[in-house]
Amino acid sequence: MINVASGGVGPDAPAEMARLLAELGIRADIHACAPSELRSQLRASLDAGPDLLVTLAGDGTVRAAAELVGPDGPLIAPLPGGTMNMLPNAVYGGRPWPEALRLALEAGRERDLGGGCIEGHRFLCAAILGSPARLAPAREAAREGEFGAAFRQVRSAVERAFTGRLRYQLDGRPRAKAEALVLICPIASKVMRAEEPVLEAAALNVRGAGELIRLGLNALVRDWRIDPAVDDQFCREARVWSAHRIPAILDGETVTLPSLSEIRFDPKVCRVLTPPKEDR
Repeated sequence: MINVASGGVGPDAPAEMARLLAELGIRADIHACAPSELRSQLRASLDAGPDLLVTLAGDGTVRAAAELVGPDGPLIAPLPGGTMNMLPNAVYGGRPWPEALRLALEAGRERDLGGGCIEGHRFLCAAILGSPARLAPAREAAREGEFGAAFRQVRSAVERAFTGRLRYQLDGRPRAKAEALVLICPIASKVMRAEEPVLEAAALNVRGAGELIRLGLNALVRDWRIDPAVDDQFCREARVWSAHRIPAILDGETVTLPSLSEIRFDPKVCRVLTPPKEDR
């Protein structure tokens, strides 16, 4: 599955992948899709009963594939074809996709991949709940070159920030409030080993535009976790509630969650094909 609109996919990618697979003697059906066709084509591809589902796309496409495949479906090879490539880079160590695919096919091993489950959705890298998720439409408008619309979306998001704080509870501990809650999976966290069976939970207690700017600067020049507006913990389960439905971003994709949402760590969201351990 190749998302032809992803930031890291060039026009020659389908032909290059076909040559590589043919060289390795592997029979495959290659589908180059627009974003609107991805989910339907994923379903059709899985109905054909493949041994391996290769995705050359962004983190959002991998998340959609993981939701459809589940823990007992075919293996997934999530190649880096998006803008951020958080999951592909964690799995394949920043290798270009042809090198990553060749190594995985020639010497790869199966690995269970854990992640988060939230109200019927899955995420493999990170979930952002609360006001920052309202910036997602601005990001999409900027991607399409609609910078006027992007500016209006940013202004609207800033105007609505700091008006609907979340309440949350981690593993039954005392309840707390935050402007936003970020849940990071082990494979994407910089402070956990990938095998740890918990989520990193960072509560963002930003109370004004000045603190938001400071947090952004800390994120650019050093570890944002040291900012005084961040309360960083770990959990297996979390409950989040608000007076209104909760805006969220799951692995780069925008969703709207119920006003009371529950999150848990799942040690086996799907299975991925990774390079040998010593080569990652």
